[in-house]
Amino acid sequence: MDFFSAETLSALLTIILIDLVLAGDNALVIGLVARQLPKEKQWAVILWGTAGAIAARVLMAIVVVYILMIPGFLLIGGLALVWIARKLVAPQQGEGEHGHAAAAAAATMAAAIRTVVIADAVMGIDNVLAIGGVARDSIPLLIIGLAISIPIVVGGSRLVIRLVERFPSIILIGGAVLAWTAAKMILDEKLLKELPFAGDMLSALIMFLVFAASLEPWIRDRLTPELRPLAVIVPGIVGWLLAVHIAASLLGYQGNYLGAQSIGDAAVQTVKWVGWVPFALLYLYIRRRLARSAQEAAHRPAE
Repeated sequence: MDFFSAETLSALLTIILIDLVLAGDNALVIGLVARQLPKEKQWAVILWGTAGAIAARVLMAIVVVYILMIPGFLLIGGLALVWIARKLVAPQQGEGEHGHAAAAAAATMAAAIRTVVIADAVMGIDNVLAIGGVARDSIPLLIIGLAISIPIVVGGSRLVIRLVERFPSIILIGGAVLAWTAAKMILDEKLLKELPFAGDMLSALIMFLVFAASLEPWIRDRLTPELRPLAVIVPGIVGWLLAVHIAASLLGYQGNYLGAQSIGDAAVQTVKWVGWVPFALLYLYIRRRLARSAQEAAHRPAE
């Protein structure tokens, strides 16, 4: 292999550009995970987390073609990113001086590194596929491409920590990046594409639910106690409307209110616009019962 040939240099330049574009989200996640740890431990988390992530990428580069053939892999990976996103944007016990709650981060180095490796391994699939496509069968180019991402991720992680200290709302951007990546992975899942009702409406429903589930802790924490149920109810209503619209199209009923032409169409519209009410009331009832039980337990004298 001639490293100084025009073809090799062009491929290497392409890999560098791919790393600059795709490694940014990984740096963002690492920085958000490490930011709550003591200063002396942040570097260790960044370095060990990056090393573990690069090792995971090398392994994926070898077996990624076979991994993607596993039914449900992208769906599981997307749901894992939703879980990580919720951890990153969830509030801690105390609030910052500007009233913004600090996002929950891993409390120990081991937990932080584990979170980094899992998130980066899942998010790095697009990076591995892109670099692998450019490198073709050249293992040296593949290794160089993955190695180039190390300083980008390390430097970017430090920058993220500094920015979050000044602008805490960047945490929301990190959660949105994870949500976007999770939604793309889920939408690429072969099992979902084979569903009879797969289409634009299902894609919109999945995209909405992923973002709502990922960012719900951040939104809920910024509402007053009286309005916090809206963080679940409002996304639930939108999800319900989209789901009923998909079901109506699948069953052959008119999903447009003004286009209703039969009793069945009218029934579908009734379910669409009113059917969510019992579920919302049930949610409020269960929430109130749980809160009351917690209060009673707190005031119950110790035996």
